Amino acid sequence: MALEIRQNLKLTQSLVITPQLQQAIKLLQLSQMELVEMVQNEMLENPLLEEGQDMEEASHQDPPEIVAEREGLEGQAEDKPMESQEVGGKEGDFKEEAPDFDWDNYLNTYNAPENVQSHIEELPSYENTLASKTSLFDHLMWQLQLSNFGERENRIGTFILGCINDDGYLQDPLEDVAAKCEASVEEIEGVLKKIQEFDPPGVGARDLKECLMIQLKHLGPEREILAKMIDNHLPQLERKDYLRIAKDLKISLERVQELAKMIHELEPKPGREYSSSEPQYITPDVYVNKIGNEWVVVLNEDGLPKLKVSHLYKNAMEGNGAAAATKEYVQNKLRSAIWLIRSIHQRQRTLYRTAKTIVKFQQEFFEKGINFLRPMILRDVANEIEMHESTVSRVTTNKYMHTPHGIFELKYFFNSGIATSDGDSVASETIKTKIKGLIAQENPKKPLSDQEIVKLLKDGNIDIARRTVAKYREMMGIQPSSKRRQLY
Repeated sequence: MALEIRQNLKLTQSLVITPQLQQAIKLLQLSQMELVEMVQNEMLENPLLEEGQDMEEASHQDPPEIVAEREGLEGQAEDKPMESQEVGGKEGDFKEEAPDFDWDNYLNTYNAPENVQSHIEELPSYENTLASKTSLFDHLMWQLQLSNFGERENRIGTFILGCINDDGYLQDPLEDVAAKCEASVEEIEGVLKKIQEFDPPGVGARDLKECLMIQLKHLGPEREILAKMIDNHLPQLERKDYLRIAKDLKISLERVQELAKMIHELEPKPGREYSSSEPQYITPDVYVNKIGNEWVVVLNEDGLPKLKVSHLYKNAMEGNGAAAATKEYVQNKLRSAIWLIRSIHQRQRTLYRTAKTIVKFQQEFFEKGINFLRPMILRDVANEIEMHESTVSRVTTNKYMHTPHGIFELKYFFNSGIATSDGDSVASETIKTKIKGLIAQENPKKPLSDQEIVKLLKDGNIDIARRTVAKYREMMGIQPSSKRRQLY
């Protein structure tokens, strides 16, 4: 068969994701704070974007070229009436001041020099207003500088402190530390022993057993038998198998329980007190409130700039004075600005419709509480708002809703259903809440096993397997009954 070159025409359909479409998809996934940050960055990069009046007001003042460009871009896709009026802000936020406002009286009353001076004298100094929590490294470094270390020991000790993690443990092997410090393992271990005498007790340990052993030095006469328990029976202590420990150490069960209580009071993470982690506060993207007999959905647009196209560059679009490169630059930035504004409108509209549909499906949840959460999947919302499931998935990612029962992630309302004995279905999150409530009310000395929880749920018409209870319990971070038992 001879090889030859041929030219063929082939008609195919393919989906091309343009940069503008990628930006619109990315906007769907952003949370409220991320959206505000993204808009602010775009305003810095695109000179045609500025904060001001809405698009309809701006269209009356734009030159004909910008109006035609905007109308052409907005007509490329189908658009539906918006539930929200504008991109950030509300009408009436800024009002014109009264023309007869007495500024002289205001300045004389509130800005007198003597009042300002007396107010400043009462303020604390700027240095006194600063607050910085001491880190574990700073606390240990302070003790190292006060210790009687030689120059070489001080250098090795500083390196060792840098290898201690936030929990207070030395995370690098001594061999690696010795190689980097150009010292022997024995020398490194000698410096480490001195550092382990620092505060907090247990710092510089390489594992949990060594951390507890270091803290035993401060416990007095009981430390010998406690050391035996930690050294030989740490797994039994974790499982609370006190009978086995009492048999091996040949002491009474009551004595073992007393010693175990002392061990449980030790600190397994010495650096916890100096942790620099700050709490992460959640800003809801959607607020749901009941007004009269109706649940109202309101989008959180605090801090979101109200965008418009700047008029400072309209001269670049008019006449023949501007260079071709300048006009092309302004045209590109104009397209980018119009697409961004339109994408934000689309994102806000999709989020609003999704939240409104969630409220519609989960009416009982908002009325009565978490125990009345209904099973719901992405397809239910997608069919209601006539969008694809992937769009609903993106718009509910990293979004939170403020409800009368607390703040919940939008994904929280999507969960599978489990059939009950009476033919109805219960959401998996509702079952998790019931399991958590049963465990919270149990007797600490006789905690409920997974099988006992199954029986209690069955009495409430919820028939699930024991392994399902165990899976939900592990998902909520709840230990099994053997580790929840408290003997003292």
